[in-house]
Amino acid sequence: MATCPSCNSEIPDGSRFCLSCGAAIETPTSAPTETSLKSEPAAASRPSLDKIRFIPGTVLAKRYRIVGLLGRGGMGEVYRADDLKLGQPVALKFLPAAVERDQSRLERFLNEVRTALKVSHPNVCRVYDIGEVEGRHYLSMEYVDGEDMASLLRRIERLPQSKAVQIARQLCAGVATAHEQGILHRDLKPANVMIDGRGRAKITDFGLAGLVEGIEGAEIKAGTPAYMAPEQLSGQEVSVRSDIYSLGLVLYELLTGKRAFDAKTPGEIARLQLESTPTSPSSHVDGMDPAVERVILRCLEPNPQARPESVMAVAAALPGGDPLAAALAAGETPSPEMVAAAGPQGGLPVWRATVCLVLLIAGMLAFWTVDNRFYIHSVAPLTKSYEVLRDAAAELAIRLGYTEPPVDRVAAFSLNIPEWWELASNKGESWAGWDAHSRPEQRTLSLLYRQSASRLVPMGFSTREVMENDPPPSPGDLTLRVNLQGDLLSLRAIPPRVQNSQEQPPAADWVVLFDAAGLDMERFETVPPRVQPQLFADERAAWSGTLPGPGERPVRIEAAACRGKPVYFQAIFPYRSEWPEQSEAETPQLDPTLQMALGFGLLTLAALLIITCVLLALRSLSLGRGDRRGAFRMALSLFALFFLHWLFTEHHVAHWKEIPQFFKALSRASTIAVASWLVYIALEPHVRRYWPEALVSWSRFLAGRLRDPLIGRHVLIGLAFSAGRALLFSPLLYWAFEIGVLGPFPTTRTLAALRGGRYALGALFAVPWFVLLMSAGGLIVFMFLRFVLRKQWLATLAYCAIFCSFAGLMWGVFGQGGASSMGALWLGIAWGLGASIIGLFVLIRFGILAFMASILFDQILSVYPLTADISAPHFTSTLVGPIVLMVIGLYAFKISLAGRPLFKES
Repeated sequence: MATCPSCNSEIPDGSRFCLSCGAAIETPTSAPTETSLKSEPAAASRPSLDKIRFIPGTVLAKRYRIVGLLGRGGMGEVYRADDLKLGQPVALKFLPAAVERDQSRLERFLNEVRTALKVSHPNVCRVYDIGEVEGRHYLSMEYVDGEDMASLLRRIERLPQSKAVQIARQLCAGVATAHEQGILHRDLKPANVMIDGRGRAKITDFGLAGLVEGIEGAEIKAGTPAYMAPEQLSGQEVSVRSDIYSLGLVLYELLTGKRAFDAKTPGEIARLQLESTPTSPSSHVDGMDPAVERVILRCLEPNPQARPESVMAVAAALPGGDPLAAALAAGETPSPEMVAAAGPQGGLPVWRATVCLVLLIAGMLAFWTVDNRFYIHSVAPLTKSYEVLRDAAAELAIRLGYTEPPVDRVAAFSLNIPEWWELASNKGESWAGWDAHSRPEQRTLSLLYRQSASRLVPMGFSTREVMENDPPPSPGDLTLRVNLQGDLLSLRAIPPRVQNSQEQPPAADWVVLFDAAGLDMERFETVPPRVQPQLFADERAAWSGTLPGPGERPVRIEAAACRGKPVYFQAIFPYRSEWPEQSEAETPQLDPTLQMALGFGLLTLAALLIITCVLLALRSLSLGRGDRRGAFRMALSLFALFFLHWLFTEHHVAHWKEIPQFFKALSRASTIAVASWLVYIALEPHVRRYWPEALVSWSRFLAGRLRDPLIGRHVLIGLAFSAGRALLFSPLLYWAFEIGVLGPFPTTRTLAALRGGRYALGALFAVPWFVLLMSAGGLIVFMFLRFVLRKQWLATLAYCAIFCSFAGLMWGVFGQGGASSMGALWLGIAWGLGASIIGLFVLIRFGILAFMASILFDQILSVYPLTADISAPHFTSTLVGPIVLMVIGLYAFKISLAGRPLFKES
């Protein structure tokens, strides 16, 4: 008996590590004890020389010198040899001569090579190469200086719990590596686990291994019956959970020294597995950790669905283990399955979940009543519905003489940014009380109406909806804009291609145009026309005057007619280049050389980003690190969402021209999906390598575990933090708006929902893309800062500084007077600081899924032009956003409780 130098415990002769503390025991300097990969009992003698096919000293393939026979098994003989080229010991595995002639056995041997070469892990016996000598195939593999677990357990009965758990975690890591490659071992048993001289486990013998998709028929029942799962033993199926069952049997024997089912025939084993449960491991061993017992019994569930879903889930359930930390410490990138299996399993306490839900509701109300005031639709409220304004535009067309029924027509709200900017710069002292559309010149938000004698189908590849110039106007087309009261703002009509020249055309009645625009023609004086319309006209006119209201702003009216019908109408204000007193030099223009340089720079940057993503993606795939399954699911979801967005929001026609639009929509959705897949494959492995904790709940979400309490927990927390931020800043923003420090933001993303329920629902399908884009951008910036600055607190400061600068600039620009305002600048910095701190806290503390949920709160509510006025025509349709957000919050609240009752039983 030897003594452990660490704890002074007695060590049985021949043991390579202490059974009490697990310390490795140095071996004498003499030749190491050689035990077989398929060892005989410890008491068995070495094979005699007359039974050895290759005697010691034999050199094979001019490379391998035989040292001795390690053992024999059903799948061949194993020799220890010296690799003369590399100067290291190896194990050579040969098929018996009788089996070599059996094609099926030979194929199984070759299959072992193909599958084993795909598996590389410290806890898997490495396979180097395959060769042939004297007509016999051999496999060169790692030589393990130790003994197999079956032999070890026969000598010492069982391992101490601490050492057994350590070995169990190593087995989980090795099997998980095989499962990541889609390979099942199918023959996990103590005899196929080697314990080397340092006490580390190595899984051997992939002779029965195979791909998950390719195992069927009689191959299902191949293996050792005593270590088969019930479904494998009956020939029904073999899956990852079958290997987990075998792993459970090995762990049971490792910790107790006894088999879970002690039977002699496969039939008896199958009966015991189905009709009885294994004896509790704690009945064999005193003081066993309940967590260890639970995970073993879960692995031995007869129903495969009741077992852990992955081997890494088994490792995560073992006490005191952190598989992510272990993988990172070993310099490895944890697999997506390992990341998903890590992290907490439970949900939130009831009181915390309730607080988060209350915060969500309060934050939604605050956003609804306060934050929503900063959008242009709140300053220019709709008093008429989309349908009413569309019909009013159609009636205006008839009043102007266009009585022919159109073949197709379309209408949509639009925002004129230049005119908004000019009005914002001259609006006066405060945004408060600015009645945006009480006068015709204030037309930043208007309705574009277009009718045509043919089907209106966009021509451009990137164009998603009918616009003023897409499709190109054709004879018979009429386009006009009306303000929110239905008054005419602009007109453009294309005269017919063929006209009767014999008839004397009547003079144009300009009064009709002024009446349609709600203007008094007597307040204007006739001036020479200056603007040449980009269409044919045989009569032009222009007027100059002032508009009623404060300041009496000057305006110039340009109009044109063709054969008595008005074809052009436009109100021009002094800030436009068409104004007579404004020279072309005063109109801001970008130098052509600078335009070319900017365009080339942007094109080069885009090309560099694409090339970088492609190279990173190829590297990730070549190293086997890319989460192809998760990337495919995400890309497929985005494809479906973008296609639904087109289906619900675009103008469709019952015409063959709809077929090209269908394929254009498929192409755009495919482009988004492929680009997302590429970026995800390129970047996700790096996040998983350096910050896997941030991806735990996200990995479970991509795996489809939508009822996982951790998913509900993180989604609810992310929503609650974003709602809390809205609740915190709402009083400050309300005050700033009332005193004129802030004005309404011009936004176009909210306008589609003003057209009704179909468009409001369609706008929802585009939200996930913006959420992914913004969350990925924030994550990439923060990861880059962490990589450059090396310290997380420095990266946090830099991130907050960047975000505050951007927010301050944006709020300053959109502040008082439309120009930079110190009050708005500082307010934007304060808002940016609060938003960045809250966002980073959610990202660092809870991960990317919670971070995305916090962005989702803002995105959903910002997409919809919410109003507290229940009489507003768009009140009902814009409820889609708040309802969907509330449903997500309630579902997250429910699953975050992890089955806990909301109210305690009396």
